Amino acid sequence: MSQQQHQRAPGGPGAGPGPGRGPMGGGFGGMGGFGMPGQKPKNFKGTLRRLVRYLKPYRTNLLIVFITAILSTTFTIFSPKLLGHATTRLFEGLISKANGGTGIDFGPIANIIFLLMGLYVVSSLFTYIQQFVMAGVAQKTVYGLRNEVNEKLGKLPLKFFDSRTHGEILSRAVNDVDNISNTLQQSMTQLITSIISILGVIIMMLTISPMLTLIVLITLPLSVLVIRGIAKKSQAYFKTQQMELGKLNGHVEEMYTGHQIVKAFGQEEQSVERFDDINERLYASGWRAQFVSGAIMPLMNMVSNIGYVFIAVIGGILVTRNAIKIGDIQAFIQYMRQFSMPLAQTANIANIIQSTIASAERVFELLDETEEVPEAASAVKLESPKGHVELRDVSFGYKEDAMLIEHMNINVRSGQTVAIVGPTGAGKTTLVNLLMRFYELNGGEITVDGVNITRMQRGELRSLFGMVLQDTWLFNGTIRDNIAYGRLGVSEEEIVQAARAAHADHFIRTLPEGYDTMLNEEASNLSQGQKQLLTIARAILADPAILILDEATSSVDTRTEAHIQKAMQELMKGRTSFVIAHRLSTIRDADLILVMNQGSIVEKGTHEELLAQNGFYADLYNSQFAAGGLRKSPA
Repeated sequence: MSQQQHQRAPGGPGAGPGPGRGPMGGGFGGMGGFGMPGQKPKNFKGTLRRLVRYLKPYRTNLLIVFITAILSTTFTIFSPKLLGHATTRLFEGLISKANGGTGIDFGPIANIIFLLMGLYVVSSLFTYIQQFVMAGVAQKTVYGLRNEVNEKLGKLPLKFFDSRTHGEILSRAVNDVDNISNTLQQSMTQLITSIISILGVIIMMLTISPMLTLIVLITLPLSVLVIRGIAKKSQAYFKTQQMELGKLNGHVEEMYTGHQIVKAFGQEEQSVERFDDINERLYASGWRAQFVSGAIMPLMNMVSNIGYVFIAVIGGILVTRNAIKIGDIQAFIQYMRQFSMPLAQTANIANIIQSTIASAERVFELLDETEEVPEAASAVKLESPKGHVELRDVSFGYKEDAMLIEHMNINVRSGQTVAIVGPTGAGKTTLVNLLMRFYELNGGEITVDGVNITRMQRGELRSLFGMVLQDTWLFNGTIRDNIAYGRLGVSEEEIVQAARAAHADHFIRTLPEGYDTMLNEEASNLSQGQKQLLTIARAILADPAILILDEATSSVDTRTEAHIQKAMQELMKGRTSFVIAHRLSTIRDADLILVMNQGSIVEKGTHEELLAQNGFYADLYNSQFAAGGLRKSPA
């Protein structure tokens, strides 16, 4: 895969800060999953049905999970009943001894204890099987979903990435998918066991005393009202917390990546003040959210304790009247305790599932995005590309109703050097993006060696181009790996030859590890000029038929620029070259200069021809040499 397939094309509608790339841009604040979620799905049922389709291949595993959950919960539910029998036998034995009888018979009690131990062991075993199988289902499901997202990102057009922040895309591809994974693995099994526990406990309580069960069920609406009221209140606080967290993430990211600028302009105090301001709001909303949501269990316990008082009083009366055994009262109280816990869990899980469906909705929105125009069915491959490029009646606009380029015609012969100049926003970089088919044309066609680029595979087309940009792109790895990135299976000798041709071999050998020197993620252990020379070496090694140079020397000093110019002259030999330049002194020797303004070519010709016309190009050229009222002569 060529360098340019990984290098984001410059320019376009999102080349600047883009939407949301200010102080809040790039954060991960849009996600639920930190504490109680604060987002709701737009189409709950439709998204749920679509998510369930991803689970269909694992129906057998889910059936095993369901059966083991029932067995595990059932065995646990029977335990208080058995424990109640043991208590009854102990009580009856004490009464018998007090009346001169045989006293406590420990044999049946021991049998009950051993049976209880067996039930707990078997219940734990089924719980283990349930968790093991569900973990596999969850991870396989999310593995497939991640693959779909990854494949989709590779098929999306550049305009999709231009119109969204990196943080927003990462949030959907990572955080939202992780949210789905956590819910499938943990909350789904909890939901199943909670529902079974509620039903099972109600049945067991009914077998002990329908009247006492009725008292417990009367407290149920009160519990529901408490949970709904608190959940609604806390959800608003959690939503605010997530919003402030997103702002804080964006601010920290921006201050970290631009810390040199912050220090250069003495904005440290303002940065700290803004951080403190956001942090204070985050603290306030977070404190309220945690406090309110934390009140659920104490209030649930209060409601439960009210019911407990009634059960204890009425149960005691029933025992004295021999209407119920004392062990059954103990078992009933245990069941009552078991009843309140799954209720609270179910309410919490319902909220989590709502957040998960919202996350799934965001992922599905990404998967439903319009993809690039499909590749040609019978793709054409250029066996020996010469680099003859032609634009015929090309029209293009980032929006349908606002054309940037209209009816453009350019014919660039093989081996020619074409310079593209013009003011900012004239469409220079857009033209390059169209050549590499990062965007689709609204009209006309572009051909390479007479073949329409839409008839070629995108990867094949982009492999014809080599790019050296103003913003260098190097990855975390050795210098050798970075140079060899543009071409597979190269030898050490070819890498060194490319470095020599780029005038980079000398400085590489002066480094402690030479070609094995590790570059960090931002390649900050090299100067800007050295990084540029490495990208030129990479382009030389890739040996492209067509070269794109986008102001490759604008951010280096004069001496380094001279080295880079020599390297670029070596690189441009025998290749069709498109040079985007702001410093017009660097393109005087170009075979053809295209002068662009507002998406149109207003002038074209050689340097001397354009100066002689004394038009737009002459004004641009002379303005760069005006200083102290002096202008450079066009001659």
